[in-house]
Amino acid sequence: MTWSQTYAPLGGLGVSALVAALPVVVLLGLLAFWHVRAHLAALIALGVALATAIAVYGMPAQLALAAAAFGAAFGLLPIGWLILNAIFIYQLSVDTGQFTVLQRQVAGVSGDRRIQALLIAFSFGAFIEGAAGFGAPVAISGALMIGLGFRPLEAAKLALIGNTAPVAFGSLGTPLVTLAPLTGLDLLDLSAMVGRQLPFFSLLVPFWLVAAQVGWRGMVAVWPACLVAGASFGLVQYLVSNFHGPWLVDIIAGAASLFAVVVLMRFWRPAEEQAHPVVHAPEATPAAAGGPAWKAWVPWLFLSAFVFLWGLPPVKAALNDWFSPQLPVPALHLAVEKVPPVAPHPEKEKAIFNLNLLSTTGTALLLAGIATAVALRVRPGQALRLYGRTLLRVRISLLTIALMMALGFTTRYSGTDTTMGLVMAGTGWLFPFFSPIIGWLGVALTGSDTSSNVLFGNLQKVTAEQLGLNPVLTCAANSSGGVMGKMIDAQSIVVASVATGGHPDSPSAGTILRTVFWHSVALAVLMGLFVMLQAYVLPGMIPGHR
Repeated sequence: MTWSQTYAPLGGLGVSALVAALPVVVLLGLLAFWHVRAHLAALIALGVALATAIAVYGMPAQLALAAAAFGAAFGLLPIGWLILNAIFIYQLSVDTGQFTVLQRQVAGVSGDRRIQALLIAFSFGAFIEGAAGFGAPVAISGALMIGLGFRPLEAAKLALIGNTAPVAFGSLGTPLVTLAPLTGLDLLDLSAMVGRQLPFFSLLVPFWLVAAQVGWRGMVAVWPACLVAGASFGLVQYLVSNFHGPWLVDIIAGAASLFAVVVLMRFWRPAEEQAHPVVHAPEATPAAAGGPAWKAWVPWLFLSAFVFLWGLPPVKAALNDWFSPQLPVPALHLAVEKVPPVAPHPEKEKAIFNLNLLSTTGTALLLAGIATAVALRVRPGQALRLYGRTLLRVRISLLTIALMMALGFTTRYSGTDTTMGLVMAGTGWLFPFFSPIIGWLGVALTGSDTSSNVLFGNLQKVTAEQLGLNPVLTCAANSSGGVMGKMIDAQSIVVASVATGGHPDSPSAGTILRTVFWHSVALAVLMGLFVMLQAYVLPGMIPGHR
């Protein structure tokens, strides 16, 4: 059975888009205004999405249910697998007392919570984004900040805002590596174009982050640190993306930013240090471990080393050769057909579940956890019990992620999200403004800049060519604008909730969403204005423009 997607089932794109948006509106409304628990909100929204797909878009029920099942499986592997093992490494650090040592070391760089936010949420988070992606930066940064005394909601908010500028190059350049063959555009041109958009926001985000934390007046008091963190990251981001490629941008830029802030702290301090008003240490945190101070970095060094190694193309290819069964999704594989203008010609959607456990980042994190346990002399039985406690802690979150991804895959295969994208694509000369907004929408719906590029990359190219715009600009804008949607996608919100959970004042997913939503919208609008400026006023910034 083959079913062709239709993007205006009610006769017009506008009214069809209103109906297509119902699952998203229901999800956000339940989370933000009715305070429904995340897994229940996701389940209800999934029901609305299935009803919309079947009753309005005419998608056969068998295909709709298969799409939902595919999404749920993808939510558990690899996303849930990654989160489980990232939290396990954090718990190992806490239970061995090394996290307390790490806290003291970070506090030794600066006891000011604004500087700590820059170091962890922005610089270190960018480094982890470049190595792992898929929610790992939010999980790890949020947990680190909780241990340093940040309030849970503050830690969640800062981790999400900080995880914006690096996302387009996240996980060894995967979003752009995926976008290039999909659109037929040159990978290095796309990398260079994104590298001429995001550095301006990389400079802005540290100021924005601290202002969201303590207000504009509090931010002004530490402006040199914000400037150094953002300028060092943005400069290296530009240089690596334009003269090397997308693969190592975040890793090198994140490390450079981290180093630059540490060096600054040796020569400059805020006039008045802002300490944490309340310390929220993890429950039953052991006393600081003995031994050399460098042992506190063992979990994170293993994490970085294993994730970096696992992300190298030759290693990933070898692991996939050893064990990577390709499982066509029953009833769904090659059964859904994309049609113009989304695709140049009708083409069937693949639906293959790649059970590549060996080559996933989650497995790299598990091995890093095992290496950490050995290095810190944790007994095997103790490590297994800790892993079991970690699984118990995140069980509801894993269910939530599975339901959220089921919702995302249902909207993708039914074509409802494409309807919303096409409405924005019909904006004529204003399209450069809406081009990154489409990317923002894609990431907000799918939880991934890579998935957003897959969903809307070709749409961006086709629309740009029809309007006489450079497709490199609009396709890159899809990825650059998408990063602003990362802080509000359901996956990131749930990960932030997990990472900062377990405390008396831990926030719900809806509270976190309300806290960051307008930050996401404002940054997306600024990106739209900047891309419009590049299209009509500064076209010389586009690679290859004459």
